[in-house]
Amino acid sequence: MTIRTSQSTVTFARSFQIDGMDESQPPGDYRVDMDEELLEGLSFLAYRRVAALIHLPAISRPQNRVQVVRVAPAAFDAMIQLDMVAAKQMKSS
Repeated sequence: MTIRTSQSTVTFARSFQIDGMDESQPPGDYRVDMDEELLEGLSFLAYRRVAALIHLPAISRPQNRVQVVRVAPAAFDAMIQLDMVAAKQMKSS
């Protein structure tokens, strides 16, 4: 099994909740590592997302300790979608 990891920065416009954590996370830019697994046996290269790793706290709030939280790809997509809807509502208000 071959795993590749890509890194990106995701901006949350509003506070958000991560399943399994008591506290909501403040708005800001967050480093995210996305793990993808190679799908074998195909005639072309294809990958499936298997995990999103969110680095806490936000980049704009540096601290001595950094926590990395594993989130299921579907849960991560839902968090992004909720934030996009909230950001649109803020702009239209």
